[in-house]
Amino acid sequence: MRRILLVALTVLSLDGAAAQTTLPSKGSDIHLGVTSCGGSTCHGATQSVRGSQVLQNEYLIWQRQDKHAKAYSVLLEPRSQRIARNLGLPDAHTAKVCLDCHADNVSENLRGRQFQVSDGVGCEGCHGGGQRWLGAHVAGVASTEDLHKLGMYPTQNPVARAELCLSCHLGDETKFVTHRMMGAGHPRLAFELDTFTEIQPAHYVVDDDYRKRKTVASGVQTWAVGQAMAVSRTMAGLADASRRMVGAFPELTFYDCHSCHHPMSNLRWQRRESTGLGPGVIRFNDSNILMLRLLARRIAPEDGASLSGRLQALHAAMSEGKGDVGAVAREIKTVADRLVQRFARHAFGPEDMRALLASLVADGRDGHFADYGGAEQATMALASVVQALRRAGGLTDAQGNDLRLAIEQCYSATAKDETYDPAVFVRALDAVERALPRG
Repeated sequence: MRRILLVALTVLSLDGAAAQTTLPSKGSDIHLGVTSCGGSTCHGATQSVRGSQVLQNEYLIWQRQDKHAKAYSVLLEPRSQRIARNLGLPDAHTAKVCLDCHADNVSENLRGRQFQVSDGVGCEGCHGGGQRWLGAHVAGVASTEDLHKLGMYPTQNPVARAELCLSCHLGDETKFVTHRMMGAGHPRLAFELDTFTEIQPAHYVVDDDYRKRKTVASGVQTWAVGQAMAVSRTMAGLADASRRMVGAFPELTFYDCHSCHHPMSNLRWQRRESTGLGPGVIRFNDSNILMLRLLARRIAPEDGASLSGRLQALHAAMSEGKGDVGAVAREIKTVADRLVQRFARHAFGPEDMRALLASLVADGRDGHFADYGGAEQATMALASVVQALRRAGGLTDAQGNDLRLAIEQCYSATAKDETYDPAVFVRALDAVERALPRG
């Protein structure tokens, strides 16, 4: 303990250092392993400890309830083994392309003595290698800001969280689920930051003490930042010709799956004015841009108008060869990056939330969510905004329950991508509109 205190006091003298925002997988700190956090007097207690600032049973919540703890073991299952064989890999549980998202796959020189890659996505996969911050954290003498300066990743910050989660759940320049991987059997990726934060088994409680120590973003702010970041990441991929093309063919993971994958007997095509495309062409999956455009119309109208024009230009370039895909993608990325910071600073109030709900319904009824991906994102958006509005005191219990029941119809309409019917989804949106509070 004396050594820990000396380390803590030494590092606290570095209060002028910049906070660490490098992704945990790309940092230079040694990852000590989940057992360094799982002691019974740290985060491995069997139940919450009275009087503690934290639950202290975080390790058990992760181990027993969190899918991140099972991410590595999934690679040993028959489906993963089949995917690996289809891709010509010896096996899934040793392949870097799999481990980079299914484990805390830092390089060998950054693995401490107790580190086990088989632990999956463990504590340090999200919170950063503990080499510098663990001593001060255990000693309890460091503030949250001090720990961030020592390399603990600021997961409570919505921008940092979006960067972290999307690095796997969407991909980046180092790891990316390709169409070839999906053809081999990998599931289609679907993600929305606030929804997935809510369904994640929480190993913390947002109470008065938590608010004193950390910044707490509203759910709608988390949703907004996540959408802008997703667009930025996607546009970065499109701007990179080496990721956009596979030989003579485009990287099809950027496109809407169901513009190709449906029975020929299912005459499902219908015009979407926001694409400017006719039948018979594959369409870029623009579901995140649809959400971003809707958000921008409310918070930054000039960017909302800009996105509409650039979205049609992107569709024309990607599906009809009219224009430079990379150039248009870079333009959209510039707007998205600007909106990330705009949303991170914006205090979303009840009026914003009501306006966003109305816009989600209106855009859906105007046919913008005719594609499954747009309807899927819109459904998660409705749930996120309603939850945030409820927590902000903008809904009575009765109004909140009515909206919850209506949104459940949206979830039912999007439950199976292969049988999605836009007309059924619009009827569900009609139910949401009827449940929206008036005045």
